[in-house]
Amino acid sequence: MRMRNWLQQSKLLFWTLELLIGATLIWVCTKIDFVFSPIGTFFRTIFMPILLAGILFYLLNPIVKLLQRVKIGRFHFNRTGAVAVIFLALAGILVGGIGWLVPRLIQQVANLMNHIPAIVRIIQQGLNDTNTHLSHIEWLQNVDFQQYADQLEKGLSNYAQTFMNGLTNGLGTVIGLATSVTIVAVTVPVMLFYMLKDGPKLMPAIRRLLPEKHADQTMTLLVKMSQTLSRYIGGQVIECLFVGTFTSIGFSLIGEKYALLLGIFAGMCNIIPYVGPYIGVLPALIVGLENGLMQVIAVLIVTVIVQQVDGNFVYPNVIGRSLNIHPLTIIVILLVAGNIAGLIGMILGVPLYAVVKVVVGYIYHIWRLPQEAASQETKNVKNS
Repeated sequence: MRMRNWLQQSKLLFWTLELLIGATLIWVCTKIDFVFSPIGTFFRTIFMPILLAGILFYLLNPIVKLLQRVKIGRFHFNRTGAVAVIFLALAGILVGGIGWLVPRLIQQVANLMNHIPAIVRIIQQGLNDTNTHLSHIEWLQNVDFQQYADQLEKGLSNYAQTFMNGLTNGLGTVIGLATSVTIVAVTVPVMLFYMLKDGPKLMPAIRRLLPEKHADQTMTLLVKMSQTLSRYIGGQVIECLFVGTFTSIGFSLIGEKYALLLGIFAGMCNIIPYVGPYIGVLPALIVGLENGLMQVIAVLIVTVIVQQVDGNFVYPNVIGRSLNIHPLTIIVILLVAGNIAGLIGMILGVPLYAVVKVVVGYIYHIWRLPQEAASQETKNVKNS
């Protein structure tokens, strides 16, 4: 007992021992990583199905609630019936989408891969022309544009060849990918069905596990978190569908090759805030170079129009300013999350930050309540 009191009184020695114990625990954990490896594998296996099922839950749950309110005479949908109708509609949409969309995408991807050498030759010719026009500038005379063009051609050709070889020869990779896709395709619908069917039971079940003193505050926080995620996920999906659909239509109207593929790519990239639209337009600009400068300008005009309509009308109405995150903060989040978890990090970084912001703000509000009450009581005493 005396030793413990002496350690607590000697702050330097106490914290030194704490740090040594912490470092020892970390070192021990690195030596027994085989113990944690199965746990990591388990979470990696269930992460993607749970993520996809959760996204679909937030998208479809409002539709389920809407169906439950529909009444035709004495008939109305219960929760299970509404979920069953949603699943039947999704199955029809999925079958129709696969039958119409997938063959066209595969054909456009194959055509684009075969067309890459021609696009590279056009870029190479443009660099040569640029070199000719700028050769009178002294500091550009030592720049070998031909070398950069050859490197670009070699890089794109190698990438295309590797991609095609991976599809045709990588049997083990194809089997592994097919297995993963099959697992996700089987588990996600099952998870989604029970999430939609038993979703309303989750909050009461959590409440029963909480101490009565903090139950109301915790449930309010969970509701706010759920509303933030629902608004963000639903808004992002609507945004991506809008951008992908109207970009494809716009590219078709100006005669852009692979309009469907490039439009869908632009819509998918739009899920990444701020950076996504710039990434999404690059392939369309490269493809447009084949038809000259006017085609490139037309691609830019279509992209700007779609993004302006999205930014000024779609985004404010489907997402609104509820997240209230400064653009600089979003850029920092994208940089950090991208370095930590790559593309998944860039996609999930902003909604996770929004949820953490809600949690911190709510906790701060709760912490301020007693102080505000005490301040108000003091004012009332002074006034009386």
